[in-house]
Amino acid sequence: MQDYGNRRRTGVCHDETPPFAFQNRMQHAVAPQQNLSGQSLNAGRNARTVACVMSPALGDTLILLVVAHNLRRAGWKVHVFGDHAWSLAEWFAHLEISPALKAEEAEAALAPYAVVLQLHRDRPLANLAEKHSGFIDLHDVEYANSTQCMAQRCADFVGSHFGLRDVVVSNGIKAPTHLRFRRHHARVAMHPEASTDDKRWLANRFIQLSRRLTSKGMSAEFAIAPGERGRWDGLRRETPPLCSFTSTAALAEWLYESGWFIGNDSGVGHLASSLGVPTLTVFRRRRIAERWRPGFAAGSVVLPPWWLPTAKLKERFWRESITVRRVFASFEALRSNAPSRR
Repeated sequence: MQDYGNRRRTGVCHDETPPFAFQNRMQHAVAPQQNLSGQSLNAGRNARTVACVMSPALGDTLILLVVAHNLRRAGWKVHVFGDHAWSLAEWFAHLEISPALKAEEAEAALAPYAVVLQLHRDRPLANLAEKHSGFIDLHDVEYANSTQCMAQRCADFVGSHFGLRDVVVSNGIKAPTHLRFRRHHARVAMHPEASTDDKRWLANRFIQLSRRLTSKGMSAEFAIAPGERGRWDGLRRETPPLCSFTSTAALAEWLYESGWFIGNDSGVGHLASSLGVPTLTVFRRRRIAERWRPGFAAGSVVLPPWWLPTAKLKERFWRESITVRRVFASFEALRSNAPSRR
């Protein structure tokens, strides 16, 4: 997913462009460690404090917030650093949140915390293991031999690694009170984009799907980041309304009041799922879907058909092999099985 912006402002929706067995490199996260002189490396740090360094990717942020939320529930002092989280600070009022750290300020900013968490070993901040004795990454969680989605894996990890007895598969997001959950029940929020081309189902099939939905009484709208609109401006006569947003929070408002979500493998689907909106996600491979499917609420995935032989052919022709008819049928099944509005 491209950046939707992180200024905490309201958004618009119209056709005009708006402004396991988990292992870590650190064996005992909060145990006092010593340097060669025998002095504690954790001197001055409170044992139950954690800094969570968020990826610039929206989906990664929402996934790691599962760990932050569960630690906060267990009484830890949690500080989150990340731009998407900062935009959603009102939605995560129980967490202390700051904008993303710059590389040159990170070491000093993270020094007071006993534990520093980052989803990836060297992204967004490199060499944290060398700079902080309490650094933990979730590389082994992500690549564990498991069919569980990342949201569930993070909940399992925080329970196992930190000895928490009561964990939830939730990041604790809570909408502002002026919004109404799934107010526009017939609105299908669609995200036909993704961070890379290899995750994008065919644009013309998203358009055909939107027409099929409209013919059945639904209201389809596309979420398109400002930087993505160039791929769609030439198709404006064919597409449903193109909605762009000035912030991640504005995107969340639109999703929260939508009835359904359909999209590619992207952070927008994770945000919809976090908010409780039923999701349908198109994936190119089963293993990727097992790991990265939205896992916070009711949802389904659509995969290339079984008859497409060999991994190489699946990778090359997965877009063409997934028909509008199959995706629409999966959506109808989701509508039949998903819980009613709460």
